[in-house]
Amino acid sequence: MGIKKYNPYTPSRRQMTGSDFSEITKTTPEKSLLAPKKKNAGRNNQGKITVRHHGGGNRQKYRIIDFKRKKDGVPATVIGIEYDPNRTANIALICYADGEKSYILAPEGLTDGMKVMNGPEAEVRVGNCLPLSQVPVGTMVHNVELYPGKGGQLVRSAGNAAQLMAKEGKYATLRLPSGEMRMVPMEARASIGIVGNGDHNLINIGKAGRKRHMGIRPTVRGSVMNPNDHPHGGGEGRTSIGRPGPSTPWGKPALGLKTRKKNNRSNKMIVRRRDGSVIK
Repeated sequence: MGIKKYNPYTPSRRQMTGSDFSEITKTTPEKSLLAPKKKNAGRNNQGKITVRHHGGGNRQKYRIIDFKRKKDGVPATVIGIEYDPNRTANIALICYADGEKSYILAPEGLTDGMKVMNGPEAEVRVGNCLPLSQVPVGTMVHNVELYPGKGGQLVRSAGNAAQLMAKEGKYATLRLPSGEMRMVPMEARASIGIVGNGDHNLINIGKAGRKRHMGIRPTVRGSVMNPNDHPHGGGEGRTSIGRPGPSTPWGKPALGLKTRKKNNRSNKMIVRRRDGSVIK
């Protein structure tokens, strides 16, 4: 993927960049794999805002992605690479030998006409999905399952990959993009390769309206609110927050507060945390 610049015919256009969509080979989605996507603007079933800064945005349809890759032993051909408005990664439409179609995450190097396969018998090749027990140590993988059969939950965003570091007993050790070292069951599946669209994080949004098109509403600083809206609010003119440290709108410490449960069941699976510390 490349980054394209725009002619600066307005001030916001001067710094704006976007994707040139050079990897995209198919422009219309597969209708049988679309699902409606209802907007709720961050509100729950009572109509109360539970997630701030959501609302508006362009109308989208959800693409049904096959994260499980359970159709074993049947080769599939890549029909095209598509844009997906619901994620940073591009997606690939594949057609199995029996005629069934599905979407998968498109890794780097996957192009039209290539063959992909799922299952323990599959080759270790870009786009194939197989259990970690069949993957050589050192291989870069994505779309990793935490629990066998549940479908990929880890390493799914653009440009990301995990590296298989070791295999011992029932568990394989992965180095995740965050730097965390984590054990995953050996029978959990992963797809080979690095997720495509790696330049996604280099795009400069350029203007506020483009964020609104994405369904993201403005974020207002607490210091310009009233005291009944935020702990930082109130005072005459610009004033300090009047607290020992920054707070969330609900009065919790905003920086450095650890929210992970101390007795979390998955602690034993983490070999090294992303900050380098070891969980005891």
